[in-house]
Amino acid sequence: MKIDRLCAFMSRDKDRPRVLLRIDTDDGLSGWGECYNHGPDRAFAPLLEYLAQFLSGRDPTRVEAAVLYLLQQTRFPPGALGLAAISAIDQCLWEISAKALGVPVYRLLGGAVRDRVRVYAGVYTAPDPAIARDQFNALADGWGLTAFKLSPYRSDHHRQRWGVVVRESAEYFRALRETVRSDFDIAFDAHAKLGEPIQAVQLGNALTPYDPLFFEEPIRPEHLEAWGALKAQLTCPLATGESLYNRYEFLRLLGLRGADIVQPDVCVVGGITEMRRIAAIAEAHFVPVAPHNPMGPLATAVNLHFCAALTNFKILEYRLPGGANYDGTAAASEDATRMVLDPYLPVDGHLELRPDRPGWGVEINPEVLHRDDYVHWERRVPTKPDGSTGWP
Repeated sequence: MKIDRLCAFMSRDKDRPRVLLRIDTDDGLSGWGECYNHGPDRAFAPLLEYLAQFLSGRDPTRVEAAVLYLLQQTRFPPGALGLAAISAIDQCLWEISAKALGVPVYRLLGGAVRDRVRVYAGVYTAPDPAIARDQFNALADGWGLTAFKLSPYRSDHHRQRWGVVVRESAEYFRALRETVRSDFDIAFDAHAKLGEPIQAVQLGNALTPYDPLFFEEPIRPEHLEAWGALKAQLTCPLATGESLYNRYEFLRLLGLRGADIVQPDVCVVGGITEMRRIAAIAEAHFVPVAPHNPMGPLATAVNLHFCAALTNFKILEYRLPGGANYDGTAAASEDATRMVLDPYLPVDGHLELRPDRPGWGVEINPEVLHRDDYVHWERRVPTKPDGSTGWP
């Protein structure tokens, strides 16, 4: 069995662009993977076409050898686009390897250590605790979810005195805790918007009395030493890692004691192969893994298999795919645009394994991938009162 060709597809899931990759073999097997859409998304097609030259004719089941060879073709460490492309290739090769044996991918990772994978949902449109409660309850009633993530900001932190921002956030979380069910876990994602670590300390510690599941990425990832100092001053769990690229950065972060929870992204770091190394390093530091997963239903399938075999797993980020509503019903208007025909959907707040289905256990919708419905997306960069711009 040899790699025959690579086919890249530009698609979308609801309002977000998606880049999918299919690798075909000469004996009819195919594997699927997903790139992280860092942008510019349209750069992936020529990049993947270029990488295809190094893969043609290779044995797809020698995953480690193929990924290493691609990395060795880069004179300098690959950045966001290069690693996202390699991530999708790695995922494709793992699926082909599993399909060749007729087993789910998690069987190749040592087998499942759990029967199901707990997930949480991002809820970023709740202006007051009562509306947040209703959205939480809809997700709980429809899908059994009991874990959610919100933004900690209640007002524009660029245009409001910082002390007021902190007080508003603490008051909101207090009111939220008094309003929602006591068994709900609530995390906060600060989206790396704070340029001063002391602000992250103040905001995180203001949220601590109300028991956050974790406080995610309040500052930028570039200066890892700052994360060690930040964690030492926080009294709530600190999570980060979605913006880090490889095992070496995670090793340095954890050596500096810069996180209580790490959040690598399987579509960013180089795929399952690199994720396993990162997880092993985290386990050696007694740190759990909660994968970053804002992507489409294919990436969710990949993450499910990784988490099923992961001993130091915490919880998986989850985004309802096109065609699914909060309350557990299908949205007919979105169903026709679903890129995965049979996505993993939560049952009792968990994603369940499909042991009778080889590979990732999902079927890609070819009709959607051949439709020209790509949607452009870009970050909304804020403008400060003095005319300068801030991190979105």
